[in-house]
Amino acid sequence: MEPRPRFRRVLLKLSGEALMGESAFGIDPGVLKHVAEEVQQVHRLGLEMALVVGGGNIFRGLNSSAYGMKRVPADHMGMLATLINVIALGEALSGLGSQVRVMSAIDINKIAEPYIRGRAINHLAKGRIVLFGAGTGNPYFSTDTAAALRAMEIGAEVLLKATKVDGVYDRDPVLDPSAQRFSRLTYRDVLEKKLQVMDMTAVSLAMGQNLPIIVFNLREQGSIQRIMFDEKMGTLIAGESS
Repeated sequence: MEPRPRFRRVLLKLSGEALMGESAFGIDPGVLKHVAEEVQQVHRLGLEMALVVGGGNIFRGLNSSAYGMKRVPADHMGMLATLINVIALGEALSGLGSQVRVMSAIDINKIAEPYIRGRAINHLAKGRIVLFGAGTGNPYFSTDTAAALRAMEIGAEVLLKATKVDGVYDRDPVLDPSAQRFSRLTYRDVLEKKLQVMDMTAVSLAMGQNLPIIVFNLREQGSIQRIMFDEKMGTLIAGESS
């Protein structure tokens, strides 16, 4: 008998930068195809999959001052950037034969469905991959926070945080080869050590509902699928007794 995945319903958080590849801006077609193939591979295991994608490859609201604009309209631009990314990823997944639904936290019904929790859960139950765009729909909240919120709303068993390294380190491993990787952390560890793995609001939300977070390297071939079976993959962030 083949082993069963250890999760039934997951939410994957991708940064917008993850779609850039080696480019300085926008979406790299090869990377987009790779991500879609990785997601579809996991979905075919029988999991229910939802995704939240950032917009930093197109526009970041945090950079509003550089453009001489206020934070709120800049965050609105960031929300639109996330929608560009989820539409692109949705089309890549559809091209591979997956059934996809794009849902938006802001009203843009000619492009995406409005986010309604019950409808999202229904899509997942019918075997569709659900892509959540526009963050929480509110300024000042990151897409990390949106990912934690959506994961809790749809009853995901784990939040998968895709990064460029294979977990959480005490220092930047790109700059310091002697940096030490953590195999496991508590939510309080992340908050107290101020580890820059996720937005602090997102970690606090996850802690309130004991939602496990697994931080892993998206660039490793088949990494998402391996997480479904290998407890040693990446860094687990959870409560004291999880």
